[in-house]
Amino acid sequence: MTGTIFPDLKGKSVYITGGASGIGAALTDGFMAQGAKVAIIGRSAADDFIAEMEIKHGATPLFMQGDISDIPRLRETIQQAVGQHGGLDVLVNNAANDQRHALDEVDEEFYDWMQAVNQKAYFFACQEAARQMAGGGSIINYSSISYIMGNAGYPIYTSANAAITGMTRSLARELGPKGIRVNALAPGWVLTQKQLDMWADPEGLAAHLERQCLKEHLTPEDMIDPTLYLASNASRMMTGQCMAVDGGVVVSG
Repeated sequence: MTGTIFPDLKGKSVYITGGASGIGAALTDGFMAQGAKVAIIGRSAADDFIAEMEIKHGATPLFMQGDISDIPRLRETIQQAVGQHGGLDVLVNNAANDQRHALDEVDEEFYDWMQAVNQKAYFFACQEAARQMAGGGSIINYSSISYIMGNAGYPIYTSANAAITGMTRSLARELGPKGIRVNALAPGWVLTQKQLDMWADPEGLAAHLERQCLKEHLTPEDMIDPTLYLASNASRMMTGQCMAVDGGVVVSG
């Protein structure tokens, strides 16, 4: 858990997609530790997580069940968060699906579903958030180093993450005059429970760790401080950037 304090995040209204599991759950915990008012959308019920946050922070996140690919429901939950929390200061587009697939296996239905979850929902969440951020704000779009590395095994996912970075740069230009900052955060291989259950094997983990400069595997908690930084005034003149947090696998510049 983070020990860094960002005083300006206290009382801020934060909306996180996928905020009850994996990286998103760590982010919800991190923002609540700062005293932020957190709203989250998730596909599955999250009673145990909500109870855990209540015990830990003496407050509960606003949990709204829904699928981010259902754009009307996505809009509705953002508007509900605004109504309950008195505005919107921070959007974190975190939810994604990195289901593995080979080029020859993909049909149109699967392609459309992958893009709906991994890119389309990000766009429309940004659109609705920008409409609600009357006094400016910060949008943080989770991308991935997978497209920078040119990884095989999930070409629709890597395409979507490249698009997220491009969208981030364009929206930073478009929304800057309104005082809205837009940045992307590209994690490395973060070992969520899903990753450990589905994709992580000893050989793959060892090979990836060899690529890292820092010889420790990433955990969801490693994403908290970088996200808080992008949300806070500590990064007030930073926008249109893609920040890799990966233990030193990829480089830019």
